[in-house]
Amino acid sequence: MSLYSLYPSLIRPLIFCLDAETAHSLTIKAGKFLSNEPLKALFSQKVEDRPVEFMGLEFKNPLGLAAGMDKNGDAIDYLGSLGFGHLELGTVTPRPQPGNEKPRMFRVLEAKGIINRMGFNNKGVDYLVANLIKRTYKGVVGVSIGKNETTPLERASDDYLLCMDKVYNYCDYIAVNISCPNTPGLTALQDAEPLKLLLTDLKTKQDDMFKKTGRYVPLVVKIAPDLKDDNLSAVCKVCTDLEIDGMNCTNTTVSRDVIHGMTHAREWGGLSGEPLREMSTKVLVKVSELTNGKMPLIGCGGVSDVISAREKVKAGATLIQLYSGFVYEGPAVIKEIVENL
Repeated sequence: MSLYSLYPSLIRPLIFCLDAETAHSLTIKAGKFLSNEPLKALFSQKVEDRPVEFMGLEFKNPLGLAAGMDKNGDAIDYLGSLGFGHLELGTVTPRPQPGNEKPRMFRVLEAKGIINRMGFNNKGVDYLVANLIKRTYKGVVGVSIGKNETTPLERASDDYLLCMDKVYNYCDYIAVNISCPNTPGLTALQDAEPLKLLLTDLKTKQDDMFKKTGRYVPLVVKIAPDLKDDNLSAVCKVCTDLEIDGMNCTNTTVSRDVIHGMTHAREWGGLSGEPLREMSTKVLVKVSELTNGKMPLIGCGGVSDVISAREKVKAGATLIQLYSGFVYEGPAVIKEIVENL
């Protein structure tokens, strides 16, 4: 029996005695400490390879860690040692920012969900780049980029371009976060015109960087699960027309239908975990259909076991990601999903 098999019965109850954000912070601090040898080797987890190709990149397996867990890249090497096929770090912004006022993260225990309104709290892109440079993890690393809260929406492109310029040489793909509900006005970037302008700028930058470095770093657009059908169709058209390399379906939701009446259901912010599962999968199916199955897709939202992972693959995803499932089930879920997917 491995240490991580004890997580749900022994370790999680201890962690859940702490408030959600304190537990999250301590987890990342522990991960940073365990990223050093020989501790990393002692606490690593052997997971069989299940190779998959996605956007021209080789992944050792289809399961990755979603953005939001390790915003600053503090625990890259430990998290990578647990068997993930890729890690998505961030969301990072050009300048450090504290995020929203606390408390800002809540567990919905009855539904295995999490509500957060962190607000892109991070130490800034330069701090993340320093951690990317010194990592020893050899797996695929993506970086989710966003804008600072104080940057006007009409200048959002400046922030995304700056982040892209900084991380381009030190990651394998770049995720464009335009769908987090916790930064005021950000989701307006999913409207067709502002989205087209932003992505046109980023594709131009991608082409310039490719010519300059000889290295092509794919762009992935992460969308919300709350888009109406017309908006979703428009987003897919923009992404297809501009030859975006991939899409991530989906970010967290502002809907509370599934958890109505439960603890913390009235807290504002993005809801993730099991309550998001069906909603995000439906969006994934629609995006696959709207893009004629030709757009490389990442399935994210409510992945917590083999069945939910298989649902994403069946719905059109090549890669899958989890966050809340990792919080509730612990590292053993990585091995369970990958080796039975």
